[in-house]
This record gives sequence, C-alpha cells and structure tokens, in this order.
Amino acid sequence: MSDGPVLLDCDVLVGHDVTTGRWSRPDGVRDVLKATGISGGVVSSLRATYFDVPSGNDEALQVAEGNGLTACPVLDLRDPLGAERELDRWLSRPEPPRVVRLAPTAQSVEPTYPAFEHVVRLLVDAGLTIFTEGDVRKVGPALRGLGATVVFLDTHFYYLGDFVVLARGEAGFHTSTRMLTGPDSLEIVAAEVGADRLVLGCRTPFHETQAVVRRLLTSKLTADEIAQAGSHNLTRLLEQA
Repeated sequence: MSDGPVLLDCDVLVGHDVTTGRWSRPDGVRDVLKATGISGGVVSSLRATYFDVPSGNDEALQVAEGNGLTACPVLDLRDPLGAERELDRWLSRPEPPRVVRLAPTAQSVEPTYPAFEHVVRLLVDAGLTIFTEGDVRKVGPALRGLGATVVFLDTHFYYLGDFVVLARGEAGFHTSTRMLTGPDSLEIVAAEVGADRLVLGCRTPFHETQAVVRRLLTSKLTADEIAQAGSHNLTRLLEQA
C-alpha cells in the first residue's frame, strides 16, 4: 500500500462509545491506521460528544499531537451557550481549528431546533468546515442556503440520491465515503457533483476501516480522483482560510 495514494481518515474517534460499550484507545487507533496504510487524519473525542466537552476536546488534541493527527473539537448542541464558550476557547488558540464536529443524533438535537441553527451559524460566520453526523436527509436541508462547507459523515448509499440533489445546489457539501459501499456509489458522486466532494472517512476504529479503504482503491474512479478522495480534499478543507 506504500506505492498507492496518500490516505487520510476524516473520521477517527477516541474514547468510550456508550452505545456499544467499546473503547477506542490511541494505541488501537495507531495499529488500525498502520495496518490499512492511512498516514493521518482528523480525530475527535467521544467524551466531548457525550459527557464533558472541554476535557474531551483537550483529550482529542493530546491524541492528535502524539499521533500525527489533526484535532477536531466537538460542540454540545444541547447547550448552545456552552457551545459559544467552547468555540471561543478554541478560536483563541495560537492555531485555531479549521473543522468542528457536530453530533445531533448522539446528542438528541433535531436540526430544526434553535440550538442547532445557532451553533451552525456561529461556525459558518467563523469560516469553519462542519463535520456532521446524522441522516443527510434531515441534516442537509437545515444547512442549505448558508454558504456552509460541510462533510456529511453518515451518508448511506441508500440515500445517495438525496446527497447528490443537495450537493448540486451547495458547492460546499461533501460526503464521507464510509457508508458509500453500494454499487458505483463513489462513482455516482464523482460523476454527478465531482470527486472533489468525496472525503475518505472510516470512523476508525469503530467501523471496518480496511473495507472502506479497499472500496476506494478498487473503485472505477481515476487515479487522480482516488487521490482527491483519499487525502487531497481533506487537506484542502483543513487548509482553507
């Protein structure tokens, strides 16, 4: 795999997944990334998603610095005022983040709630890229018309048409490749809205990282398109001013 394209995972998680009881520890993440030829990516903390936002985000930063990853803070949609403070804390850092993760489903916040709209507008106004979990059919419409740059982390191939319809009208809409395992799913996205909308995402180590990587590398995309999806698009999003 060393002769192949550079691979970066936009969807790395550390911590305790309360829905399954599984743990993601830094050494386990390192092992999976090394075994699958992934050289880096973006990491967020499950503690920040479920329990304690500041300490969880600090945990993600610590893991990132020790493993060649980029930390992606999570904001608590259940607490929009706390989200304001946490965002200010991160934006005041010498190297502020370029991406922020939202977890509306895990935090039981519907995209129609005022808190969701408020936090999203804070991120758009700050020029940050939004990594969002959740059903693209529900979250996507709430992000239209804002000029937002978004990576939908949970786009399922069953709802590929919904993503394409949304992305046709929104230049900033991207999708993770994690669940685009259906026939020609990646190829359809590339043909309909461009390979620059695909971002390799594996949810390491909670998903089948090897299968996601293999699907990309064996797709009918051109070598340049595979390179775009494998790392170039994520790098662009992380470097956007």
